[in-house]
Amino acid sequence: MEQVELHEVIGRGTTADIHRATWRGLDVAVKWVRPEFFRSNPSGEAFFAQEVDVLSRQRHPHVLRLLGACLRPPDICFLVTELLSGATLGEWLHGGRERRARPRAASSPPPPLVDRVSRALDVALAMRHLHAQTPRVVHRDLKPSNVLLDAHLRARVTDFGHARFLPDGKDALTGETGTYVYMAPEVIRCEPYTDKCDVYSFGIMLNELITAEHPYIETSYGPSKIALNVANGTLRPKLPEHDAYPPGLTDLIRRTWDAEPSSRPSFATITSALGEIKQQIVQHRI
Repeated sequence: MEQVELHEVIGRGTTADIHRATWRGLDVAVKWVRPEFFRSNPSGEAFFAQEVDVLSRQRHPHVLRLLGACLRPPDICFLVTELLSGATLGEWLHGGRERRARPRAASSPPPPLVDRVSRALDVALAMRHLHAQTPRVVHRDLKPSNVLLDAHLRARVTDFGHARFLPDGKDALTGETGTYVYMAPEVIRCEPYTDKCDVYSFGIMLNELITAEHPYIETSYGPSKIALNVANGTLRPKLPEHDAYPPGLTDLIRRTWDAEPSSRPSFATITSALGEIKQQIVQHRI
């Protein structure tokens, strides 16, 4: 603890505050879990330890790098990670308040399509890595606010608080978790689910990146009504206009959020498809 010098708060979540900090002479980020989380949650210590375990195993250019951790609940529990100077993916896409970098103004055009597809490819590469682990890592809360950008606009998948291992021989996880707008229908219905729930969440996020619109903005639904209609199979976000984008993009999005999990593509397939789509955008200057 004496090696960590906390500075200003740069982010707040439901259970933790994110500080800019200095550790061993490095500029870092510290995720400090609030004591009340452990006092009100009997499983809090195991929950935090799982996040540390998942992150400590990852070494990938598009996954947030863990540098250290302290687990002394309830008062002193924190993660030390690399400090990224960019916004969240959502802030970069939609604009928003100033935070570590300047997101675009809400009234300005979205970033160029090639940049949006590039960020999607970054995330897909991270998820391909996580799903290829032994045991597989299921993120379970993939969304734009859980993706950070560095100074060069490279994306990092973050916030592994809901992540779980899916060991070989185990077919499915259980338990509703995540964020309704990005949550797969089988998770909403509290059915057993696999790593394909991450593919669904990615599909919602990919569509958001391409359309530059928040999911379901064309409706007046709140999160609970969205979840109800997603669960019964009648609702998905509005797709981008087919003719305005490279062939295969709309079909890829549609496949990622298929109601049948086994019909959703793997992240290996998704990364390959997005790589080809990005090349088409560059070649044809879309």
